[in-house]
Amino acid sequence: MQKNIKKMKEEYLVHPANLNYLDDDLTDINNRFINYGKNNFNQNGKNYTANSNTDKYHQKQQSVLQLINAYRFTGHLFANLDPLGRANSNITTFDLNTESYGLTSDDLNTEFETGSFFGLNKTTLKNIISQLKKTYVSTMGFDYMHMVNVEEKRYLQEIIEKDYPGFDLTKEKKKWVLEQLSAAETFEKFLHNKYTGQKRFSLEGGESTIVVLNQIINHCNDNYKTKQISLGMAHRGRLNVLVNVFGKKVDQLFKEFNNDFDLSEDQTGDVKYHLGFSSDINVSGGKIHASLAFNPSHLEIVNPVVEGYSRYHQEVIGDSDGSQVVPILIHGDAALIGQGVVMETLNMSQSKGYRTHGTIHIVINNQIGFTTSNQNDARSTLHCTDIAKMINAPIIHVNAEDLESVVFATNLAIDYKMKFKKDVVIDLVCYRRNGHNEADEPSVTQPDMYKRIRALKTTRQSYADKLISQGVINKNDADDIVNSYYNRLKKGESVVSTSKGTGENVWDKFKNKTWQDPYTSSLSKENIEKLSDKILKIPKDFELHPIVKKTLDTRKKMAYGETPMDWGCAENLAYASLANDGFSIRLSGQDSGRGTFFHRHAVLHNQKRIESYTPLQHISKKQGAVTVVDSVLSEVAVLGFEYGYSSTAPNSLTIWEAQFGDFANGAQVVIDQFISSAEVKWGRLSGLVMMLPHALEGAGPEHSSGRIERFLQLCSRYNMQVCVPTSASQIFHLLRRQMLRDYRKPLIIFTPKSLLRNPLANSPIEKFTSGSFKTIIGEQYEEIVKQKVKRIVICSGKIFYELLTRRTEEKITDVAIIRIEQLYPFSRDDLSKELKVFKNAKELIWCQEEPINQGAWYTSRHQFNNCAKAHNLTINAVARNASAASAEGNMKLHKINQNIIIEQALGLQEVSEEQ
Repeated sequence: MQKNIKKMKEEYLVHPANLNYLDDDLTDINNRFINYGKNNFNQNGKNYTANSNTDKYHQKQQSVLQLINAYRFTGHLFANLDPLGRANSNITTFDLNTESYGLTSDDLNTEFETGSFFGLNKTTLKNIISQLKKTYVSTMGFDYMHMVNVEEKRYLQEIIEKDYPGFDLTKEKKKWVLEQLSAAETFEKFLHNKYTGQKRFSLEGGESTIVVLNQIINHCNDNYKTKQISLGMAHRGRLNVLVNVFGKKVDQLFKEFNNDFDLSEDQTGDVKYHLGFSSDINVSGGKIHASLAFNPSHLEIVNPVVEGYSRYHQEVIGDSDGSQVVPILIHGDAALIGQGVVMETLNMSQSKGYRTHGTIHIVINNQIGFTTSNQNDARSTLHCTDIAKMINAPIIHVNAEDLESVVFATNLAIDYKMKFKKDVVIDLVCYRRNGHNEADEPSVTQPDMYKRIRALKTTRQSYADKLISQGVINKNDADDIVNSYYNRLKKGESVVSTSKGTGENVWDKFKNKTWQDPYTSSLSKENIEKLSDKILKIPKDFELHPIVKKTLDTRKKMAYGETPMDWGCAENLAYASLANDGFSIRLSGQDSGRGTFFHRHAVLHNQKRIESYTPLQHISKKQGAVTVVDSVLSEVAVLGFEYGYSSTAPNSLTIWEAQFGDFANGAQVVIDQFISSAEVKWGRLSGLVMMLPHALEGAGPEHSSGRIERFLQLCSRYNMQVCVPTSASQIFHLLRRQMLRDYRKPLIIFTPKSLLRNPLANSPIEKFTSGSFKTIIGEQYEEIVKQKVKRIVICSGKIFYELLTRRTEEKITDVAIIRIEQLYPFSRDDLSKELKVFKNAKELIWCQEEPINQGAWYTSRHQFNNCAKAHNLTINAVARNASAASAEGNMKLHKINQNIIIEQALGLQEVSEEQ
């Protein structure tokens, strides 16, 4: 007997349905296997006694438990999720037929134990199967057995198995649902008739989305007293959401359809289905602030932006569990699985520096990516939501035509998120009644799908008919709901009850400012010493690495003026001074705590035990918050997060640092669509700082260039600042300037690599106790006789020091060197002031180490030309030959080309023609 039990348990555990079986079920089955041999059982009136009959019953019992678990694992694959009634042809796994588990019709009236199944005790197999079908193979599919946390699975199982099979809504709630559907449908029909042929990316076929969003607001308010929701979504259904969830006035939307946008003189605007919005929605007992993020046509790129925005607001109000500020992301089915930023954002969801304590994901699953795409072409997974399994998120698939199930799914998602502070997914399986846009004809490539769609009643009509048949309403009631909403649309009213916001916009004080506004960034020597003492103080019994200890000992001397200050010391001093003034600091990126090039050491690590210490967090009791994050290995999602954070945090110095400047390539969409253009498109300000290590030092094409040319190409209308500081004092003043002026524009800093340790880039204490950031640094060396200078070289970055060193070695006294520290906004006045010094100069040379088709030359030469012309100077450029790559991959070749550039700039070789 014991041998048989052991064999059955081994078979049980390797069965596909039991690979993730619950611990309490294993305990149950172990006890039952032992005890069943002591009893007699009845099956269809037959008495089974111990020995062979008992063993047969044990096998049947084992099969029943396997069947229950199979429904839990795979029921979502067989659920009735498609409103179009199509079978899922992708299912190739084992089925849920009882015969597959050794159970036959003869077993239907036999009573079996149900193990850990909630809501059923020992009962007949017939009842068990009936309950399993109601629970797991209805119009909902619960996809959660991939999760590794047993507590979370048991929580979901209890709600799903006890509450869902008999779930129903009150009559009042059903009427409310019909009102939401009526609003969603009537809105789309109204726009179609009023603006025929105009793109609106309608929600038709997915009207249940409005039910989900408004149910989230109500449930969060009623049960968790949520203060704010932050929503990100692409264009489909956006106009409907703006009006029917956020309460945007319809007459304002009509103006936008008529191309009447309220824009300032400097704004270009954007299409109406990209625009954001915020409002205070009136709910029972108060209001919820709702914000919809502005979003370009890059689909999922808004995801990390919303997370960063939400993180800031959670920090501000002290929302430590994410119940007060709730991020919501709406996805398209093909974009969810197709866009890499989705994976990167999901990966950040539980990381310390980026978590927002759970996001509610809603998939408007139209079952078609774009009009010509089939599901088999759109992904390689069974569900578009399978990507969420990477973070063990529960996925609730629901047929969007079953509105009671839609409400249940919404409530379950919210309650799970609130309890476990983790992401959750609602897969709203629906369809798209029109094509990709209103001018598209989808039946050309999707004839079967659209034949089915056109034969369907609308979701609102189907639900109204259902309520009429149930006696909840009559036809006149249904018509009255539509007519009442339609009349409000005609009047241009808000169809959602909202309140007027109160208080000053935090960005108001930063509007209509200029980059030349005055500020004072220098510090007294006494202040520098006090701040340095704070950030160099280490807790007792905290053992530093010897190299770090030596670095901090040296910084003590630097702070007291005994030796010039290096880059890392100056940078930390800037952070400390700003934090001491009450500004928050947020620095993130790969290796940001230590610094990629081992220069920053803002976060210290104990060599005795796993423990870290951030001195910048211990300056004073009233200081601003300081957060230093070693980020996940991501560019686009992390930069998007930091942009979202900075877009709502004007008093925070928010910095993203690339490990190498080239790595910004992976975040180009964020740079193009948000950082450089959000203000001109949407009127959104940001003071985000990007630090991009940049310099050609023989490290190869991918570790050399931060792509200065790309940023300069995006510069216009004072939208950004692009700086290349070359000394410790310059980075100190530049960082302080970013916060001390009431001027908030993105700041792109091309930071050095070798200069972090080059003594020539160090600055004496006097450079910190006086002065400010210099956009142009003129000739500073006494051996250059102004009257003898015939050639002026202008340059940016670390090549200045190579030019300086070679000029000294060659004892050249008739070539002056001027540094351009701020490439945009470009200060012609400052450059002209320096050029005036050399009255006998004949030529101006722009020298860059990048290839001629890269770097600053092509994008800034009009600035240099104008200055040269004003001073009667000829102008030429010295650079590497044009190249498709940013740098050589061969150190020997790098040195040869670098030497040529330096010699040409200094007049030791003739300047070659531009290529």
